[in-house]
Amino acid sequence: MAAEIVNPRSDSSTAQAGAAEPLDDFDPAFALHRGGKMAVQATVPVRDKDDLSLAYTPGVAKVCTAIAEKPELVHDYTWKSQVVAVVTDGTAVLGLGDIGPEASLPVMEGKAILFKQFGGVDAVPIALDTKDTDEIIDTVARLAPSFGGINLEDISAPRCFEIERKLEERLDIPVFHDDQHGTAIVTLAALRNAVRLTGRSLGDLRAVISGSGAAGVAIAKFLLEAGIGDVTVADSKGVVSADRGDLTPVKQELAAITNKAGLSGTLADALAGADVFIGVSGGTVPESAVASMAKDSFIFAMANPNPEVHPDIAHKYAAVVATGRSDFPNQINNVLAFPGIFAGALQVRASRITEAMKIAAAEALASVVGDELSADYVIPSPFDERVAPAVTAAVAAAARAEGVARR
Repeated sequence: MAAEIVNPRSDSSTAQAGAAEPLDDFDPAFALHRGGKMAVQATVPVRDKDDLSLAYTPGVAKVCTAIAEKPELVHDYTWKSQVVAVVTDGTAVLGLGDIGPEASLPVMEGKAILFKQFGGVDAVPIALDTKDTDEIIDTVARLAPSFGGINLEDISAPRCFEIERKLEERLDIPVFHDDQHGTAIVTLAALRNAVRLTGRSLGDLRAVISGSGAAGVAIAKFLLEAGIGDVTVADSKGVVSADRGDLTPVKQELAAITNKAGLSGTLADALAGADVFIGVSGGTVPESAVASMAKDSFIFAMANPNPEVHPDIAHKYAAVVATGRSDFPNQINNVLAFPGIFAGALQVRASRITEAMKIAAAEALASVVGDELSADYVIPSPFDERVAPAVTAAVAAAARAEGVARR
């Protein structure tokens, strides 16, 4: 899969005759996207009839027959074990919401080139024209023989939870909803380094998460799996607690495993004395609520483009501040996780991605920072060339230890 930034189809001659696009003239984003951001690239030459007879008929028939007799050979003699499907229904696209499958394609193409750029993994964007949960599950399951892994992307909650769970049950290849687990993995990595910087442990911390969508739910569960002291989750109506009668099944499950402190009320109420704020919902947290947090707190305000707590305010009170933006230190960026996770899983032909593999990815990501650790450097840059190899190796090793590796 080609991932070059230079677009061979960007010439305006590719447009319909006389149909000039003035947007290209003043906005470089449109100029870059003309014709799409990716293309299929052959890995073998077809220069003459001998090449053709090997790449296609009659030579290809030998390979097809061998795979029919021994299906596992598909990993060795096709691209299957090196390619991921990036699947969306366009319902929760990059802060834009439900914009539909066609409008989601620029983001899915972007995701695909990030797979290639940062993990050496080929990826194909697939935008589905349905919001029906069962139709999405059935469609992806039927497409699965062509791919070594499925990356679910920008599918709205709570449907995304059921879609991922049922696909994991049906398929014998890794299924990974990046909006959930990618965010959680990078958050945990940054939090591990934050506690190392301040001489604490995860078990010492009480965290408050603003947002109970895909990312909020996954972060809460993942932090608990990693051993954090307590997590409280708040949605638009306040703290997700067992005494509320308006909870969805997903939030009921969340209420049962979080909020050991038995808090209720608003997000601001929950923040009083909290050690960690994690924002994955948008909106603005009042400065008075931030000021009520514990000394040397951590504020991870990840909404884009406007963090829930602006860094200028957060730095007044917090020991470590992170956002989802690239123009501030400590960017919590999923690209730090998903390329290496899939590269590691594909390397060993893992049948699934386990919790232990996710924990290993977070630990590997945190370890890249090493002795360079500081308040403005608890998570590495996506352009740090050490990131993908470290995550890939850790995930592959964890897959073998978990018994889900097939080579």
